[in-house]
Amino acid sequence: MTETDHDKVFAGTIPEFYDTLMVPLIFKAYAADLAALVAAASPGSVLETAAGSGVVTRALAPKLRAGARYVVTDLNQPMLDYAATRQGDDSRIEWRQADALDLPFDDASFDVVCCQFGAMFFPDRIAGYAEARRMLRTGGRFVFNVWDRIEENAFADDVTNAIATVFPHDPPRFLARTPHGYHDIALIREELSRAGFADIEIETREKVSCAPSARDAATAYCLGTPLRNEIEARDAGLLQLATNRATEAIARRHGKGPVAGKIQAHVIVAAG
Repeated sequence: MTETDHDKVFAGTIPEFYDTLMVPLIFKAYAADLAALVAAASPGSVLETAAGSGVVTRALAPKLRAGARYVVTDLNQPMLDYAATRQGDDSRIEWRQADALDLPFDDASFDVVCCQFGAMFFPDRIAGYAEARRMLRTGGRFVFNVWDRIEENAFADDVTNAIATVFPHDPPRFLARTPHGYHDIALIREELSRAGFADIEIETREKVSCAPSARDAATAYCLGTPLRNEIEARDAGLLQLATNRATEAIARRHGKGPVAGKIQAHVIVAAG
């Protein structure tokens, strides 16, 4: 399995660590933003791709009208299964394993397609964007977000640099390579245009990531993301050392008590 294959594997205990640690650390605030953008036009039907552990689903479902159709998909069945366990009974929601690049729905089936921090994982983003556009009815919108470069995201940068000291000859670069590897606004616009979108709005939003301790933040990244796969592929016995080094780096920069660091992402709304 290549490193880019490892980047897409959210299995084992990763979904639980992801949801309990990563979601409150960096995803929850942006999920609220995305849910507000999607709900603003009171859509009758919404497709969510790359739903992960369901943080957007939990934020968006209460904002949709009673008769709305909400289809929630993810490529990783373990993540989707976990998301379903976190969501209360809701007859409007359909859970479906699906590839965002090959969606099993008819053309023009939805008013909105949304995707939180998933586009970076698409092996062919233009194809993924074209699929999203194919799903949309006339006047529909594709609402999604991507992380800005890793240097604008404090904890991710701290963790990456710290773990490099454990594996100096082959540093795990998952965070820089994939979650934070697709941040060029000009490229995002170009690829959306090539997929057929004509009206593209991009806003860069800075927020603050908070954790009860440096250990919590380090554990979130090292155990709750595919960075764990990358560390274990090198030497599973060094996972604890890597987490310790990441903890020390975050504590040095942000303090030994509760920690706070900058996070930054691009929020995109595309139509037509």
